[in-house]
Amino acid sequence: MVDKNRKKQFFDQLKRDQRERDAGYRAQALKLFPHMCQRCGREFSGRNLRELTVHHKDGNHFNNPPDGSNWAMLCLYCHDDEHGTLEQRGIADAGDFALTKDDSLTHNPFAQLKKRFAESDGEQNGPGEEP
Repeated sequence: MVDKNRKKQFFDQLKRDQRERDAGYRAQALKLFPHMCQRCGREFSGRNLRELTVHHKDGNHFNNPPDGSNWAMLCLYCHDDEHGTLEQRGIADAGDFALTKDDSLTHNPFAQLKKRFAESDGEQNGPGEEP
């Protein structure tokens, strides 16, 4: 049987290691890059700076080059969307994925809207009514 105390210590150590690793490359990225989301352009300063995250372009959180070439500064919303976009595309391992604005902003929710308006303009009668 697993000792609950050892299990708790193990997970606490994992969380500490993650925070230390994150603090290291995040601090470095904040020095290297402007404090703005590279996807939506929103600027951050002061209290809202915590909403700016570091996205690893290749998906490898251990790949932290000193020049920041594997990082993109993204706001929380764009970062969540970027990872959601990867899941929607069916990319389980995004090792060769590079963030590009064109790739991640291709969905247009209004693409069929003009067609639907044209169809409804052609109908003089309401739905289900006989001419």
